[in-house]
Amino acid sequence: MRLVQVSIPTGERQTVVETLESIGIDYFLTDEAGGRKYTAIATFPLPQNAVQSVIDELHDAGLSDDAHTVIIDAETDTSREFEQLSRRYDAESGTDRIARDEILTRARELSPRLRTFVFMTVVSAVVATAGMLIDSPAVVVGSMVIAPLVGPALSAGVGTVLNDQGLFHRGVKLQLLGVLVAIVSSTVFAFVVRNLYLFPPNTDITSISQISGRLTPDFLSLIVALGAGAAGVVSLAAGVSVALVGVMIAAALIPPIAAVGIGIAWWQPTIALAAGVLVLVNVLSINLSAIVTLQYMGYRPKSWFQVERTRSEMVRRIGALVVGIALLSLFLGGVTYSSYQSAQFEQQTNRAVESVLSESNYQQAEKIELQVQYRGGLPIGDSAYARNLPFRQPDRVVVTVGRPADGRYPELADRLHDRIERRTGQDVPVQVRYVETDESAA
Repeated sequence: MRLVQVSIPTGERQTVVETLESIGIDYFLTDEAGGRKYTAIATFPLPQNAVQSVIDELHDAGLSDDAHTVIIDAETDTSREFEQLSRRYDAESGTDRIARDEILTRARELSPRLRTFVFMTVVSAVVATAGMLIDSPAVVVGSMVIAPLVGPALSAGVGTVLNDQGLFHRGVKLQLLGVLVAIVSSTVFAFVVRNLYLFPPNTDITSISQISGRLTPDFLSLIVALGAGAAGVVSLAAGVSVALVGVMIAAALIPPIAAVGIGIAWWQPTIALAAGVLVLVNVLSINLSAIVTLQYMGYRPKSWFQVERTRSEMVRRIGALVVGIALLSLFLGGVTYSSYQSAQFEQQTNRAVESVLSESNYQQAEKIELQVQYRGGLPIGDSAYARNLPFRQPDRVVVTVGRPADGRYPELADRLHDRIERRTGQDVPVQVRYVETDESAA
């Protein structure tokens, strides 16, 4: 609930009193003797979701913009009138949201001062980079907790919907600054780690799970970012803490940013490109979902004459975000389709190998391992995760087969090739490697 205090300008006292009584609000009126500008102070409790409606009704009835309104977070009102008021507004609104001025204030307070913002961004990026290099999910999660990116992401959306250009521009600038500072910090730290030999020099960084997970972004990554932005706005509008949602937003940004820095420091442009696309998609998606959710929740500018202009500006911004996401989604779509194709090929290949080895001529043979090697597309080394990158084609199937010492299968490779080609429709060379097995009892 909220405790609202309205300083009533001279000549508007009766308007305020009549409006509050018509709504059925239990109010307290105190004479103001401190100056000639205000004649009284009206104090009244309201349910959280009723604040904006009541304030709008007061202004519609004639309360001028000179009125000074203070909204205070309160705990409890035990009066019967307040209970009736709560039930009425719950039935009318059906939503739990704070007033327009409250959400503007909270959005401004979410973003720290510039020096603090930069410092926390640098620390979170460095910690995330270290956590990814040592393959520690706990450290990466810790970096998300201290990342200050939730404020700018939500501020831009609130500024767009409520026509606060200053808040919008500050949110956009801090987002751009945060991403650039984080990438530079991660790159510098990763470069130092690599050149001071604080990390094993011959390690394939694409084999590290915390890094490889950011190299193949698909449409599910888009869903995560959209959900983060929507959840952040709902938490902000509900007047509850957005700390946990801030971690979710940071989860969509900080790890891929760290992957970009690692890719640059290790001279792996494909890593930087894939992770960079993920960062851009997530930034745009968070902003898009924030704007759409705020609009859906019914937030509007304070002045009615600003509504049409704000709507036009909002449509343009939403259009720009959608176009940007659509273009970047071509990459996501390529990754998703490539992953599906690769999984289908490997599944059919595995079935073909098992069907051949189940024949009577090869009953003593046992499949130990099946590996598909890929070619083409974007170069990323020999990592097992390369198959998920777009435009890659299977180059070779390598089957490791266990056999007894006297086992000989000279035509096995040809039979596997023919069976795989029939099942998959692709002419892929097959290589068979044999491992002798000892079946003698101890």
